[in-house]
Amino acid sequence: MFPPSSGSSGEWWEMGFGDEPEADDEATIIKLGVDATRQDKESPTPVEKIEIAEELPIMPLADTVIYPHIVAPLLVTEESLIKLIDDALAGDRIVGIVTTKDEVESFDPENLYDIGSAVAVARMFKLPDGKMQLLVQGIARMRVEEFTQTEPYLKAKVERLGDRIDDTVELEGLARNALNLFRKIVNLAPYLPDEIFAAAINVNDPNDLSDFLAANINLDTAQKQELLEELDVKERLRDLTVFLNHEVEVLEIGSKIQDQVQSELSKGQREFFLREQLKAIQKELGEVDDRTTEINELSEAIDESGMSEEARKESERELDRLAKMPAAAAEYTVARTYLDWMVSLPWNVSTEDSLDVKRAATILDEDHYGLEKVKDRIVEYLAVRNIKEDTKGPILCFVGPPGVGKTSLGKSIARALGRKFHRISLGGVRDEAEIRGHRRTYVGALPGRVIQGLRKAGTNNPVFMLDEVDKMGVDFRGDPAAALLEVLDPEQNNTFSDHYLDVQFDLSKVMFITTANVLFTVPPALLDRMEVLELSGYTEPEKVKIAQQFLTPRQLEEHGLEEANLKIDESALRGIILNYTREAGVRNLEREIAAICRKTARKVAEGEKGPFEVTGDDLHDLLGPIEFRQEVIEQEDEVGVSTGLAWTEFGGDVLFVEVESFPGKGKLSLTGKLGDVMQESAKAAVTYARANAQRLGIDDEFFEKNDLHIHVPAGAIPKDGPSAGVTMAAALVSEITGRPVVKDTAMTGEITLRGKVLPVGGIKQKVLAAHRAGVKRVILPEENEKDLEEVPEFVKGEMEFLLVKDVNEIIEQVLGDRLEGDSRSREGGLA
Repeated sequence: MFPPSSGSSGEWWEMGFGDEPEADDEATIIKLGVDATRQDKESPTPVEKIEIAEELPIMPLADTVIYPHIVAPLLVTEESLIKLIDDALAGDRIVGIVTTKDEVESFDPENLYDIGSAVAVARMFKLPDGKMQLLVQGIARMRVEEFTQTEPYLKAKVERLGDRIDDTVELEGLARNALNLFRKIVNLAPYLPDEIFAAAINVNDPNDLSDFLAANINLDTAQKQELLEELDVKERLRDLTVFLNHEVEVLEIGSKIQDQVQSELSKGQREFFLREQLKAIQKELGEVDDRTTEINELSEAIDESGMSEEARKESERELDRLAKMPAAAAEYTVARTYLDWMVSLPWNVSTEDSLDVKRAATILDEDHYGLEKVKDRIVEYLAVRNIKEDTKGPILCFVGPPGVGKTSLGKSIARALGRKFHRISLGGVRDEAEIRGHRRTYVGALPGRVIQGLRKAGTNNPVFMLDEVDKMGVDFRGDPAAALLEVLDPEQNNTFSDHYLDVQFDLSKVMFITTANVLFTVPPALLDRMEVLELSGYTEPEKVKIAQQFLTPRQLEEHGLEEANLKIDESALRGIILNYTREAGVRNLEREIAAICRKTARKVAEGEKGPFEVTGDDLHDLLGPIEFRQEVIEQEDEVGVSTGLAWTEFGGDVLFVEVESFPGKGKLSLTGKLGDVMQESAKAAVTYARANAQRLGIDDEFFEKNDLHIHVPAGAIPKDGPSAGVTMAAALVSEITGRPVVKDTAMTGEITLRGKVLPVGGIKQKVLAAHRAGVKRVILPEENEKDLEEVPEFVKGEMEFLLVKDVNEIIEQVLGDRLEGDSRSREGGLA
């Protein structure tokens, strides 16, 4: 803004060095960077005769070097520098400008070059926001000798530096050569106007010429500073010549590249016109080229695809663009790929559902043992379809531990319905575009996995399984779970819009099935759109049946064996289940059966003749030593150790809580990688014990004189949740009173400060885990009685269940008599 417009709210201040230039003259000054327009007027005071004080205010600048005689605009924003300029204007208007070393404005003297320029503030314009626009002119080089002030701005003692000029023929030759190189740069560089070379010709002094050229070519800050610090004019011109030659080479290469690009463009335009002429000739002759054939085939495919009216209009619009586009154009492949996707989607291709309810039930039973709740739901859906054909497909969510058959059940459902099956894994997916696709503006854009799956399935009503929906992530690319909200909403998915297609596609005929190990990681809004069906772990008898009916025959077939070659009796299967696997599903069970089949296949290959029969006594030789022990029923009752039940994404499990007390000051230690909720349960158990010390027979001073350590083994495994509260309370009271906990009794439940036992989740999985571990009695919260209905009858027949409301009931049931001579019954522990 030099000068401001008539409507500006700023204020100009001008230094009184001679007459004010005309508007055109000032424009020239700013453009050329020199005060060359004042020659026809009364000459101002020459800059070399302006006196410089011994001490000057110092203005640090980043990326800026100002040479003597050069005029340059500056914008001042820092408050300290604004004060510096105000003080300078009140004095001799001369400041020292030095460049920072790190290319950032810094007021640290150590970050400034020693040599800079003394400049005069020629003009100043104050902006409405308090900032300043300056026009400064270099006076002379200077060296900073010593900084004398740092606040509110820098001041330093300076020494004026003179140039060393050896007026020789060599100096004149260097100047002319530099001028010729500068002319080449002006001719090649788009950022330099032609007038600037005319201004350079008028600079006769080699010293001034070197500074003028350095100020107007493209150099980095270090190179500009190097030229400023060189006082020998001859050496400065030599250095400048090197920089000028480099700039000429760069500009010549750029010009060559531009000419090549222009030539390619001209060639492309020529080819386009020739092709258009060829099309006209072929049309007259009645001939059709490959390009036209391709366009006609796409047009026919659009007509035959059965796509919606909206999709048809978009496809025809894109086809029209493709027909007018040269094959060499970058957009040609993008448009062609888009049309391929549009015509290959199953817009109106459906498979006919098999609505035979009995046949569907038979198929489901053939493929899976148990899982009655899920099978009933599929059969009910088919029954409704028999009555009402346009029923929307259900959106089911199978939740259960690994290995219980969630994924394979989806394939079985597709077979029972007579539909195509497609599965996509969402585990680890973090990008929303994986669901909705990329917009076509991106290179390599594709539709999302939903549309890709429909094309692979070839129908618009497949069974579509979204596996591991609980393991999606979120990052800067979006939330894929949010994108699934539309896909899994029956009220919205009939108008699903993929970003790549940019048209609506009807997903209402698709039967979506999702799978998850846990539900707490699934967003509530997404969970609300799904019908959740829980698949809990299998019991031991169920696993035996599954192994006999499904796993063993499959492994025999995969290993080239027949039932006549190998027989695995029921005792061997039970031994594998109890001693070699500890899981809710049957994956590890199948692996162990496969190991037996491999060893049998080796015997056959070595010439041994069967048949081979595997019993429980053979497992050690075939599978090695026992991997899992029935630790609960084999160990004796102990003081300070109680048995609890846990529920994880892998199914139910048995855990132990250990408590030790020792002399101390009442400190509580919690170990075993416990989560926040589990730690709070431990603290609640301790508070309950202290509050009820007298009734429990505990000395009031015990907690002040002893420290407590609560540990849950398997310390490398994270644990959390409130259901171990009663287990911790039982172990704690046992340790303090010296009464052992009955080992074959497991318990679960949340404890309150008043000793109430609150309900918890995963009762079926926990009971099955206790049954697998040999637990004979399970203590549950009374409010969980309803959950026992899901426990198999034979399990309930082999176990005893105790329903409680208060922790006192548990302590009465699980704590035996005090062990005489037990070291834990230390003095002060009992009242």
